[in-house]
Amino acid sequence: MKKVLITGSSRGIGLETALAFGRAGYQVFAALRNPDGATELKQKIQEEALPISIHAMDVNSDESVKSCIKQIIQDYGVVDVLVNNAGIALNGSIEEMSISDFKGVMETNFFGAVRCLQAVIPSMRTRKSGCIINITSISGRLTPSPLGCYPASKFALEAVSEALAQEVKPFNIRVGIIEPGIIDTDMAHEIEQEHTSIYPSSKRMADLFFASLKNPNPASLVADQAVDFASGDSWILRHAVEPDALAFIQWRNSMTDEEWINWNSVSDEDWYTAVEETFGLMARRD
Repeated sequence: MKKVLITGSSRGIGLETALAFGRAGYQVFAALRNPDGATELKQKIQEEALPISIHAMDVNSDESVKSCIKQIIQDYGVVDVLVNNAGIALNGSIEEMSISDFKGVMETNFFGAVRCLQAVIPSMRTRKSGCIINITSISGRLTPSPLGCYPASKFALEAVSEALAQEVKPFNIRVGIIEPGIIDTDMAHEIEQEHTSIYPSSKRMADLFFASLKNPNPASLVADQAVDFASGDSWILRHAVEPDALAFIQWRNSMTDEEWINWNSVSDEDWYTAVEETFGLMARRD
């Protein structure tokens, strides 16, 4: 039985990914900050008799990551697959967001993943076998205002993933990036909440998420793609989660940088009209 470590497993994509791997026959180490709060995961484990164990890990802490993964390897022998999923998102303009908020997002989304990578790679490299999956976002390929902080962390994780794939391929370690679009998670519903801001893009982005979540894409789509990559033999680096992620990425790639900036800088009327014409979404909430 192959063994997989998944971070941020208490809810959303992490929860669904832990369940999907467990149902696929993997031994799952579900890592999360507060095991006492993992009520839904514990219930599913019991109901379905899934091979999932829960482990306390704070990806923001060097010591927590090192000790947790060291203990898992001591108790179970190996970690065949690492899924870096733990992440947070904050909605706010560059001007209005505090430096501490910027640091918090980078600490979890970027440095948290790097900590886990550094903890599992040595044993994978020694065995010349392993699979690493980093959950990023379409925001690792495009930057919508006012979410500049979140894409910054995901761009960084994509860059590290690309470098890592080059470093570890000679040791037969596969690296995959899974790029979700707008997924039905607590994080997405937090973004859809309107925020007071001097920048109109704040309300417009909240409205875009609100409209998209009327027909939500479930977190299981991301989980299934992660299982497919881990269970296969593909060396393809980037995997956009359908149905919307690839469309968003291709749409951004069809524009120059200046066209993208201009598109996001137009008047409210022109912006909402463009969203409706491009994606068929009635984003106006009023």
